[in-house]
Parts: sequence; structure tokens; C-alpha cells
Amino acid sequence: MARITTGTRQSPTGRARTRASAGAGLLLLGALLTGCGAEPGEIPLSEIRPETPTATPEATPAATPGVVGAAVGAPAAAAHNGLIVSRAYTDAARTSTAIVTLSPDGTGQHQVTQPPARALDDRPDWSPDGATIAFDRTDPQTGTARLWTVLTAGGPEHQVNQLCDSGTADCANEDERAPAFSPDGKQVAFSRSWGALDPSGSHQIQYSDLYLMTPEGTDVQRLTFLTNDKPYSGAVSNPSWSPDGKQLTFEYRTSATGQPANSRAIYVVSADGTGLRQLTPWELRAGDRADWSPDGTQILFTTYPAGPDNAPGGGIYTVHPDGSAVGALTPAPSDAFYGAAAYAPDGKSIVFAQAPAGTGADLYSMRPDGTGVARLTNSADKWLSRPAWGTAEAPAAPADQVQASAQPSDQASGQASSAPQAPRPDAQQPAQAQGQAPTEKPQPESDSDE
Repeated sequence: MARITTGTRQSPTGRARTRASAGAGLLLLGALLTGCGAEPGEIPLSEIRPETPTATPEATPAATPGVVGAAVGAPAAAAHNGLIVSRAYTDAARTSTAIVTLSPDGTGQHQVTQPPARALDDRPDWSPDGATIAFDRTDPQTGTARLWTVLTAGGPEHQVNQLCDSGTADCANEDERAPAFSPDGKQVAFSRSWGALDPSGSHQIQYSDLYLMTPEGTDVQRLTFLTNDKPYSGAVSNPSWSPDGKQLTFEYRTSATGQPANSRAIYVVSADGTGLRQLTPWELRAGDRADWSPDGTQILFTTYPAGPDNAPGGGIYTVHPDGSAVGALTPAPSDAFYGAAAYAPDGKSIVFAQAPAGTGADLYSMRPDGTGVARLTNSADKWLSRPAWGTAEAPAAPADQVQASAQPSDQASGQASSAPQAPRPDAQQPAQAQGQAPTEKPQPESDSDE
């Protein structure tokens, strides 16, 4: 039987919530179902839901997409626009992905992680100080992911203490993805999936929900209970924090047996696990990682049309945190794919992934109202995607590599750019779309297990 230590933390309402805590070392969650007094299908004590579970949220009323470019308020304070982090393929066969950084104008790409052959490094996120990048790495043998960190300047990657390291039932197929640092850097939100696979052959995992922990992998707390009473109903992924650290958005993608079936939407939950609600209507099919504007007045998200992953016809939208004023930044129709988007630290630009029909994805920028689109990269073979924009500076080049010149260098220095760069002469403007964005890789990619 796996050994656990349980404790409680009080919510503002005074209700105790079960949590798992760890000592110095690996954290083990849950107990073996068989032989531990649990009924068939019952989850371990470490997963008991609170008195008022978040499993039955009220959906936000569907909002009609408005005019292009919902207004964005002015950031509370000036911020420095530093490096952009993204994932990229490392080989022509597209079997491995690594984490890369680049300057705001798209130059100076630098590969930060060195994944093993056929491993997939994905879903990067910046620490608030810009010194560290968190990401998930999918093992090519097991197909499951674990959380890792790496210094912005590169170097050895470090695996965060994983929740399960035993063969107990609640650790079966255990998978941890999509880390997201809290604004104060004291917590990391992430998605966890575990349990048996759907016997119908759909490969849907039994349970999937949102968790919090420290950056070191301790003090793990389950935040949502969407699949608690509905095994195989869907998957939770891609959390993102509000600037004040009080709320998180995340994607909920339903399975063939979910309600509604095979759909996706963005949800919001408070950092104490209360107040769960659906932010976007199912009709929009919003997915991947949403992003909050620096002033907290807008949430940026991407939509995906029904059908196979990477189908064209998606788009990038904004919505107010209360679910009102849905606005499309990329008008339809389009034959392009759209990927995840993120605000610049100063809130004056947006970086996003886009792939014209028949090509790989590149990174583009635009203003918060959807105008001023500029292509940042021209390396579609790498399928740059899932960008996040931080404040970190580009690592300084060794002294013997610095070339003296009286003229400014053509290479980006990592300094901030308050507005999107002008399109390069050979740049293609991304096709405009509403609807959905691609999952950003040629093979099908599902945030449910993935």
C-alpha cells in the first residue's frame, strides 16, 4: 500500500479540504484501493471531495462574439518585454520537441532543453523572476508526462518530485502536465490524470483534475473535482493564473461519454478551489492555455473547430473574466490553423502560433485589438507553438563571440519592444479566422491525455 500523510487547510468558508503533503523526497498520493477498505471504483482518501464539490459548476451564459478587438485596459505598471519561450521540433521527422527561447522580434532562437530521443518537451511557463522555465516532458516509452524545470540560460534539466512512484491503483497511468507558476512564484498549478483506461478502447483516462504544489513538488493540493463522480468524462489541462493570483483558468475537454460529448471550454476557479464556473460556451470550443492580460481585464483564448485536430477554421478571442464581451481578434473565414496565444508583459502585444494551410506553424505578433499582425519566425519545419512571453533577458554571449561594431546589430538583444515589429519583407500575413486553433503539430494532439 502506498503511504500517505494527510492534513487540512481551511477555505474562507471554514470547510476543511483534504490535502497530501510530502517530506523531503518523493511525494506519494493515495492508497492501494484493493485491500484498503475501499469499494470498487472508490477513490483514495487523499482525493475526497470537499462538502461543496466543484464537480457541478454553473455554466456562464453563452455570449455572442462581438466586434473585432475587445478593449484592453491599461496595465497597472510598465513592464519589460523580455524573451518568448516556445516548444519546437528538433528533428526533420518531428519525433522530438524541445523548449526554445527567442527575442521579441523573433530572432536569436536558443534551444534550452535537450530531450532524449523521441521525448516531447512541451507547455513551457516562466517563473515570475524569469530565471526558470517549467515544462512537461512526455516519455517516449510510456507516453506519460512529468514536470521539469530548467534555467533560462540552459543547463541540466531538473525533474520535479512526481506525485506517484509506486504501482498502486491510484497511481496507474499517472500523468502530470502543463505547469504554471503563480504570480508570486510560491505555487505551481498543473493538471494530473490517473486511473484505468476506458475499457471501451477510447484510451480515455479515468480521472483528471487540477492540482497545486510548491515549485519543489511538496504540499500538493487537489483544486478541482470535475471528474470525481464522472470517471472517463473528460480531461483538465492548461492552467493559467490571474495577475493577482486569486483565480485560475483551465481547459476542460470532454470525452465521447462527457456532457456535451467531444467538446471543450475554458473554466475559471478560485485559488482556494471555490467558485468554479464555465467561462466560454461549448459552442466556441475554446481550448489550450488561456492567458490573462497584465491588468486582469481580459482573458485571451483560442478556439478549435469540431473534427480532427489541426483542422483549419479556428481563431483567437478575448473575454472578460465574468464571461461577458466575447470578442474575436481574428475574423473568419480562414483556411489557417491558430494556436495558443499570450500577452506581452506590458500588455501592448500578443504572440501567437499560426500555420497557413499546408505548412508548419510559426510565431506571429499583433496588437491587443487584433491589428498590426507581424510574422516573427520563418521556421515552419520546427512548428514553433504554445508561446509564453516573459521578462527574462537573453543570456549574454561569451566575450570572445562579441563582434565590435559601430553600427547596431541586426540580432535581437532581448530588449523590450512596446509594439509588434513590422513584418519582414518575406513575411506572410497569417490568414484571419474565427472558430478554432490548431493543436499545433502535424500529428493529432489532444490535451486530454495527450
